[in-house]
Amino acid sequence: MSRLIIDIPDDLIDRPRHITADSLAPGVAQFSAAFTHADGSRWQSGATFTVGENGLLDLAVAVPLSGDWQDAQAMAPVWSLRQVSPPEDSARSDSLDARTIHLRIDDAAGNTAQATLIQRVVPAGVSRQEIREQGLSGTLFTPEGAGPHPLVIVLNGSGGGTPEQRAALFAAHGYSALALAYFKAPGRPEFISATPLEYFEEALTWAKATLQPRNGFIALAGHSRGGELALILGSLFPESVSAVIGYVPSAVVHGTLRAGRPDEPRDADAWLWRGKPLRNIWQGNPFADWHAFDNPPQPGAPIRQAPAFVNVERDDASRAAARIPVERIAGPVLLISGTDDGFWPSTAYCERIKAELAAANHPWPVEHVRNEGAGHAISFPYLPTTDRAKVHPVAGVVIDGGGTALANAQANAHSWTRVLAFLASAQVAL
Repeated sequence: MSRLIIDIPDDLIDRPRHITADSLAPGVAQFSAAFTHADGSRWQSGATFTVGENGLLDLAVAVPLSGDWQDAQAMAPVWSLRQVSPPEDSARSDSLDARTIHLRIDDAAGNTAQATLIQRVVPAGVSRQEIREQGLSGTLFTPEGAGPHPLVIVLNGSGGGTPEQRAALFAAHGYSALALAYFKAPGRPEFISATPLEYFEEALTWAKATLQPRNGFIALAGHSRGGELALILGSLFPESVSAVIGYVPSAVVHGTLRAGRPDEPRDADAWLWRGKPLRNIWQGNPFADWHAFDNPPQPGAPIRQAPAFVNVERDDASRAAARIPVERIAGPVLLISGTDDGFWPSTAYCERIKAELAAANHPWPVEHVRNEGAGHAISFPYLPTTDRAKVHPVAGVVIDGGGTALANAQANAHSWTRVLAFLASAQVAL
C-alpha cells in the first residue's frame, strides 16, 4: 500500500517540511497539492515524476518530468500553488487562520496516497490584543513565557492595513510584535496622504512605556513604503529605534503615488513632520513622467511601474533634496531587495543606502540581502509565490511585482533566515 509522508505535518508556516512517498508502483506518478484559502480562493499545484523499482519518491531530490516546478524542491508543492478560483471574501486575504494543504500522489498502477500539511501563523501560546489607545491603531502579538520581550514594530506599505501575519510570526520567534497601522485601518485615514510622523513618535513612546521591551530594544520592520517609513523613523527618532529592517525599501522620500486621495496629484505629500511636509523626489522634478504608472507594456497586461522611479532619479537636485538621512540611524540596518522588482528599483536603493552608511562610517552592522531574480513581494517563507501581478488595494490597478515564482520563493526563505539572525545579533550590538 502506497504512503505519502510529511515529516512534520503540523507546524509554523516558516518551518520547512520533508515530503516523501514509498511503496509506489514503478513508472510515472502524479503528485498534486490543493488548498482553499480563508478568503475562499482555491489553489492547486502538481508535477509528474518517474518512480524507480524501489518505489520511493523524495521531493527534496526528485526532479519532475513536468509540472509547476522544474527542480528538486521539498517545498515546491506549496510555493508553486496557483490560484484557480478568485477570493469570495477579500477582507480575509490576510487571515491568521491555519492553512491546510491537501497532498496526493497517484502512482502508475492507479494507487493513491494522501496526506495533510498544516501551516500555522499563530502558534499556541502567542496572544493577540487589539490596540486602540492614545490614537493608535494596531494589533499586539505577545509570545509565550515571561517577559519582557524585545519588540518589533511591523509596518505595511502602500496598501495600508494592519500587517498581522508578519507580526504574529515574529511573536512565534520570541518577540513582542506590534502590527502598527497608519492608514486604511480602524481609526485611521483611508489614504496615506499627509500622514503625521508624530503618530509614530507617539507609538514609540507608548511602546517603550507600556510594553517595556527587554533592554529597551525596539526594531522597525517595514515593507515597501513601510520600508521607506522605517528608514525615515530610524533617522528621525534614533534614540527610540534600536534597529531597522527595510524590505524592498526606498532610499528617498516619495509622494502619495497610488495611495493618496483621489482628488490630489501623485506627487502630493505623504509624510508631515511638525506640520511641514518632507520633500519628495517627484515635486518639481523635470524628469517626473507618469507614463509607466498608467500604461502597461501591452494592452491588458499588468503595469510594471519601476521605470518611472528609475527615470525620476536622473535629477540630482531632487534626489538630494528627498534623500533619507540614513546616517542618523543609531543601530544596525538590514536591507532586503529583489533585482527584478517591478514596483521600484529596490536593489539600487539598497545599494545606495549601504554605500551612504559606509561613507558616514556608520558604527553598527549594515547588511544588504540582494535576492537575484526576485521581485517586490518578498515576505516570509512557504507562501505561494505564483501570483506576481496583483490588484493594488488602494489604486485598484493590477501591478506586476516582478520576479519568478522560484526566485521569489527562494528570496522569502533566505531573507527570513537573515531577518531572524539580524534581530538576534542586533540585540547583542546594543
